[in-house]
Amino acid sequence: MKKIITLLVAVFTMMTGFAQEKQDASQAVLDNIFARKSVRSYTDEAVSPEQVETLLKAAMAAPSGMNAQPWRFVVVREQATKDKLAVGFNKMIAKAPVVIVVCGKTKGKLGGENHNWTADCAAATENLLLAAEALGLGAVWTACYPYDDRMNPTIEALELPADVKPYCIVPVGHPAGKDKPKDKWKPENIHYEKW
Repeated sequence: MKKIITLLVAVFTMMTGFAQEKQDASQAVLDNIFARKSVRSYTDEAVSPEQVETLLKAAMAAPSGMNAQPWRFVVVREQATKDKLAVGFNKMIAKAPVVIVVCGKTKGKLGGENHNWTADCAAATENLLLAAEALGLGAVWTACYPYDDRMNPTIEALELPADVKPYCIVPVGHPAGKDKPKDKWKPENIHYEKW
């Protein structure tokens, strides 16, 4: 009987530990979401290839309509290319150590239009931004699609094929300042059951 009680205590202790670990992991995810911020200025410190790969793995873990996974990514480190991408108000692109251009394949596997490519690329971009926050990096989503004055220079600079469109450009680096997340919680934007 003593062995059974000891075993039950051990099992209870183990289960309690698992529950606490799960609760801690859940809180870490939520903390990361609420800590995410748009970072537009960076130090000169390099972003490692391993960090970039982690960002891209996170991006590709996003949900995708019909699992089409239309996202494509162009990683840019060369200054001349970053300068070409830094059009209009997106000057921070030229100053980031690395830039990730999120693109979407607009044709499906059977050649028809992929109408979900923008939603899929948006989900991938958010995952990328959350991963940057988790790694202690700074990043910002800069719009590209559907603005011709941003898309055309990007298509030209990156020599994108006709069925691939640039969705957004994400400069990434080590934050130079003390950017803070914005509290965007607005209960008045929520409706229950119907409008």
